[in-house]
Amino acid sequence: MNSRIGARIGGAIVAIVLALAVSGCVAPISREDPAPVQEMSDARQAIQSAKSAGSARYTPQTLQEAERLLAQATRDLNRGEYVRARMAALSAKRHAIVAREATLRVNSPPN
Repeated sequence: MNSRIGARIGGAIVAIVLALAVSGCVAPISREDPAPVQEMSDARQAIQSAKSAGSARYTPQTLQEAERLLAQATRDLNRGEYVRARMAALSAKRHAIVAREATLRVNSPPN
C-alpha cells in the first residue's frame, strides 16, 4: 500500500515539474494593443463625409467636437497610448456620423 501512495506522490511531482518546465519554455503572449490605424482612418473618413454633407454649416459644434477628438487621438497615437487613441478615434467617428445624419435630416424634404 505504501508503494502505491509513493507512486502517486511521485507521479504528481513529475507532473508538476513537467508543467513548470513547459510553462517556462512558452513565450509570453503580448497583451499590447496594436496601433489604431483603421479606427483613425475611419474617423477621418467620417469627418470628411460630414463636411461634404454640409455639417460645418448645420451642425458645427458636433463636427468641431469630432475634429477635436481626432486631434486628441492623433496626439495619443504619437505618444504610443494606443488604447486612448482608439477610444478617441471611435468617439470622433461617432460624432462625425451624428453631425452628418443631423445635417441630412435638416436638408431632406418633408414627407
